[in-house]
Amino acid sequence: MSTEPFSPCFIGLMSGTSLDGVDGVLAHFPAAPAAPDAAPLQVLAHASRPMPQALRSELLALNSRHGSDELHRAALAGNALSREYAQVVQQLLADSGMAAQAVAAIGAHGQTVRHQPGLHDGIGYTVQLLNPALLAERTGIAVVADLRSRDVAAGGQGAPLVPAFHQQVFAPPGPEVGLVLNIGGIANVSVLPPPGSAAPVTGWDCGPGNALMDAWCQRHTGQPYDADGAWAATGQVLAPLLAQLLREPFLQLPPPKSTGRDLFHWAWLDQQLGRFAAAAPVDVQATLTAFTAQACADSLRPFAQQARTLLVCGGGALNAALMAQLQQRLPQLTVVSTGSRGLPPLQVEAAAFAWLARQCLLGRAGNLPAVTGAAGPRVLGAIYAA
Repeated sequence: MSTEPFSPCFIGLMSGTSLDGVDGVLAHFPAAPAAPDAAPLQVLAHASRPMPQALRSELLALNSRHGSDELHRAALAGNALSREYAQVVQQLLADSGMAAQAVAAIGAHGQTVRHQPGLHDGIGYTVQLLNPALLAERTGIAVVADLRSRDVAAGGQGAPLVPAFHQQVFAPPGPEVGLVLNIGGIANVSVLPPPGSAAPVTGWDCGPGNALMDAWCQRHTGQPYDADGAWAATGQVLAPLLAQLLREPFLQLPPPKSTGRDLFHWAWLDQQLGRFAAAAPVDVQATLTAFTAQACADSLRPFAQQARTLLVCGGGALNAALMAQLQQRLPQLTVVSTGSRGLPPLQVEAAAFAWLARQCLLGRAGNLPAVTGAAGPRVLGAIYAA
């Protein structure tokens, strides 16, 4: 029986850099696992909802600083996103047959439109659009939001936050190092020490994930993403362009580090393509896919001899061409999706935010200073009561 003063059930909601939609999970966290190797959570329901095109366009414009009256537009976009989040919550409750009163809290990420940690005044900021009060009002469930800014206030990057959760659910079972690669709009890696090791969990953003590939595919095919990497697979990698992309200074920075559309956006890509204007669009897509694979592999290669498996989550895990390129570049590892460990790749990040909401209610730290560079462990999030 749980000794926690609240329900063991939490909802996690995530809309990531790809801006393709909202993912949500309803998760149960047993207070005392039945066995030492038992899963720390059980996903009771999973739901997703595509991002409405008008809202997607507005969020992209706000991220790109296009247009005027940004404060007004951002507030309305936060309201619209909260309504989308509420629809996902209602679907989760309907699918599971659970009442709202049986859920302790919703961990809601919101949509990042600025990520500038450590910049400008030495502190910087990170902004995720959402109206948590509206979400609590629409669902009747407490909401834990604003999950990054406390880490930034403590001198951290505010990202990535998922390595602590990865350690909970994907800790390596044997003496090897565990490696987890999340390929959303941006890619980030978690390095998990083996049992009994004194080494800390580490992790960092390692470059673009799907964001550039999706944007190029949308522009040239009208499709929101390159399904299974099929289009890229018919093109040829442009070696000079790939070499140029890999010279991006962010890729050479040591951790802790994080990034987003503040760096990897249309203007950045257009500048990179300046002398490749005559290139076939399919060849650019092939090169962008190779760029994502190479940037991820370069980050992981120093740990490849200490590990056996690379677990991949996020939408990139569903891109067969990208997964094949990762395997080719990291032959020492077996590259598989997190589904092989019981958590499908499109559920992982939403589940992480359910876990972060639970950490907040328990008064426990949600960040890892060795990952973000913060001055110490911090309880993350602001609570909006039901």
